[in-house]
Amino acid sequence: MISESIASSETNATPIQVITSPFVRFARMEAAGGIVLLASTVAALIWSNSPWHQSYHNLLETPLTVGFGPFVVTENRHHWINDGLMSLFFFLVGLEIKREFLVGELSSLRRAAFPFIAALGGLIVPAILFISIARDAAFQRGWAIPISTDIAFALGLLAILGSRIPTALRVFVTALAIVDDIFAVGVIAIFYTSEINYWSLAIGVSGVLLSAVANALGVRKPMVYGVIGVAVWWAVLNSGVHATIAGILLAFTIPARNFLEKSEFVEQTEWLLARLKKARPGSFEEHSIIHTLEQKAELADSPLHRIEVGLQPWIAFLVMPLFAMANAGVDLRHNLAAGLTHQVAWGILIGLFVGKPAGIWMFAFLAARTGIATRPAHVSWRKMFGAAWLCGIGFTMSLFVAGLAFDDDSLLSVSKIAILGASVLSGAAGSIVLATSGKSANEDLTAEGLESSEIPAGSN
Repeated sequence: MISESIASSETNATPIQVITSPFVRFARMEAAGGIVLLASTVAALIWSNSPWHQSYHNLLETPLTVGFGPFVVTENRHHWINDGLMSLFFFLVGLEIKREFLVGELSSLRRAAFPFIAALGGLIVPAILFISIARDAAFQRGWAIPISTDIAFALGLLAILGSRIPTALRVFVTALAIVDDIFAVGVIAIFYTSEINYWSLAIGVSGVLLSAVANALGVRKPMVYGVIGVAVWWAVLNSGVHATIAGILLAFTIPARNFLEKSEFVEQTEWLLARLKKARPGSFEEHSIIHTLEQKAELADSPLHRIEVGLQPWIAFLVMPLFAMANAGVDLRHNLAAGLTHQVAWGILIGLFVGKPAGIWMFAFLAARTGIATRPAHVSWRKMFGAAWLCGIGFTMSLFVAGLAFDDDSLLSVSKIAILGASVLSGAAGSIVLATSGKSANEDLTAEGLESSEIPAGSN
């Protein structure tokens, strides 16, 4: 019956649905975001090394003014992407972190211990290696470049590997990447903040508190939080604290509660659907019932989930590709030779390609052997190492931190070359290890033991 209705809907598709259906199917692919991100990176590298390289830099350096009256911000397009659009990315990261703390792999000490300890190793070891290799005091500000994981690329490669990857391993990588992001945000806030304007910072903090009060009062309209968010972003940007921190802080104030219990929702919608069947087509009663159904569906879903789902495609297919386009365009013709010999480049390369997977695997192994945490069931240590190697794909997060760490264009170019190289090597090595690991008959592909993803009714 369901297949008949699906076939009927495909037969009755409008011309625009026929035209857009291939793009919709692509967007629903789990690896689609990573593919678009990779395409943007390649495009930036080709453009910045082509005879038209100057147009690439001119486009990014063109100033753009947004605002009205005293609330005006003028930045070049490069900074608008890094300080503006990336705040949306960090807002989405904040939503994911909050969800993980409420119902995901970080919702209890037992669940959080293994990915947390593994991520800690993935922070400490690459940082130590970088500092050991790039010993010049002028270079050590870049110690945080090799500590991050690009979750889009890592999960994209896992999706491409398909059934070879146990569900438990995907869950582990996702949780580890979330913890990685928590560490990265803390590092940015503490180590890469310039002089602070406390008046602007106070306005920003007040906005965050206002958003939290709106949550407590039961305000569910995303538009309300959007308006508050713009004000908070502007205040934090002017405070000297990096504007992306505003996104993280605001995300934790978004309501995560469902205001209508599942049983109530089912009971009320069944009654409304029964009335809808009897209503005359096109009548006021029919439109009224449909509108009420929409309201009930909104009450049964949390604002956090609705915003996260609505924002995710924009981040995956617009914000991250634009960031890659604006930051991956390094001139390889004049910087490649320096990148192969520079201390900073080797510190990043060894940190990401060697230190990141080694730190994750060693700390995870020690945590399991000492009984502090439990390794995911039916996931071999070989597969664990392959996944850890994928976490050496720093890319977007590493590029972002590099832009904060170095003002010098030559150091930034060397850093970008090393990040790109290490990310390619890590992705290739991790994929080879996972693809050749085989699949044990005991591997759990049904995520047995994972708890329900429903957010508890009392959670804010």
